[in-house]
Amino acid sequence: MLLEAMTMEEFRISLERSRTALVPVGSVEEHGAHLPLGTDTIHAFEVCRAAGERTGALVVPPVYYGVCRSTSQHPGTLGISGDTLRALLRDIGLALYHQGLRNLIFLSGHAGGTHTAALVEAGEQLLDRLPEVRVAALNILDLGAGGWAPIIETKGDSHAGELETSVMMTLRPSWVKGTSPEEYPHFPKAILVRNKVGCWPGGVWGDPSKASPEKGAACLEAVTLALVDLIRGLESWKE
Repeated sequence: MLLEAMTMEEFRISLERSRTALVPVGSVEEHGAHLPLGTDTIHAFEVCRAAGERTGALVVPPVYYGVCRSTSQHPGTLGISGDTLRALLRDIGLALYHQGLRNLIFLSGHAGGTHTAALVEAGEQLLDRLPEVRVAALNILDLGAGGWAPIIETKGDSHAGELETSVMMTLRPSWVKGTSPEEYPHFPKAILVRNKVGCWPGGVWGDPSKASPEKGAACLEAVTLALVDLIRGLESWKE
């Protein structure tokens, strides 16, 4: 159930079926030399769309921008501050609540630590303000880790590697421009660096050469099932 495709009457009727809203969050961020800048947003939106079809949950238009720290200096990355992201998600959550939604899931395709923390903090602010709201906030790597562990061969695979390349081969095959060399960032532990590109020149975390559409389809199914389980768990959550 896509919010942007509904009329106001269709929206009103949809509340009789579900009071759950899925909010896909992504980024405009480099993904190596082979994947599009919108990879994270596409990944989150398509997983939410698939889970919405199975559960009746409402899928709202995605938030395309995120907090991008490690990739901020790479060509094409357009990041926003944590303050901006928290405020935006809080306002979206408030608007959904006032329209009758009670269960909110912020699902991010971008897995940066400071970015994910902003989702959690926005959710905590909504819990403080809204007496009947339930909130879940997480990134897609955490959500799907158990399901795609047997599928992905690359140990420690993450950004623009085997997983994301496989997913994009499935979702947007014409947007995948070949591959990139296997690479892993080498940021110093705890030390913040100015020259971020120097610590991660290619912007890849993993081995894209091991990707395939078949792996992508299997990973998408696994994470969709995990999101369906989360939806059901949130809807039945009692404190």
